[in-house]
Amino acid sequence: MTFSLLARCATTGRFGMVISSSSPAVAARCAHARAGVGVAATQNITDPTLGPRLLDLMAAGHSAHEAMSAIVASAPHIAYRQLLCIDAQGRTALHSGAHILGTWNTAQGPGCVAGGNLLAHDGVPQAMVDAFAASSGTLGDRLIAALRAGRDAGGEAGPVHSAGLLMVDADTWPCAELRCDWVDDTCPIEAVARAWQVYAPQMPAYLQRARDPREAPSYGVPGNE
Repeated sequence: MTFSLLARCATTGRFGMVISSSSPAVAARCAHARAGVGVAATQNITDPTLGPRLLDLMAAGHSAHEAMSAIVASAPHIAYRQLLCIDAQGRTALHSGAHILGTWNTAQGPGCVAGGNLLAHDGVPQAMVDAFAASSGTLGDRLIAALRAGRDAGGEAGPVHSAGLLMVDADTWPCAELRCDWVDDTCPIEAVARAWQVYAPQMPAYLQRARDPREAPSYGVPGNE
């Protein structure tokens, strides 16, 4: 009931991921990233602890493959989990257990990895990888292109109700964390895409406000001229 793509930008070193699902608030449970370390998704019948555990192992110096192998060997109920990750060198790792729901698949490309379950068909992850590879612009732009491509390729077997984009740069907090946690009759992917369109040109200023507000621009908010 989920499809996602994780990526590392070779130019900036940023990590990010996009995800959508028929379940509510999918990004709150499934999306995890850490600046300078990597990005991880824990999905299907989700155990939200596994994303941070993958990141902890990669922060300790393990490759994506080594971190994934350690989690698969030690986590309970691993047959129900679908996991994806990318490390600081852009290496990818995947796990899809024996009890993944419905039609599922994964795909990998340069600096990216995609996966999903309860899909309309098993070509959805490859469509996302292909769209990411063919896209241009910032990492956020390319992630949105991949998420739209997954939807346009068929997406889930049923309607999606939530979506999210998570991206980290050089700080301990996300440089972008945009979510649509539930909609009934509109597209959550387009809601996140619109949020990114609005947020992207302002993102550098919000980062600067945190790092040194003396140099940060104002956006004309009353009392903040």
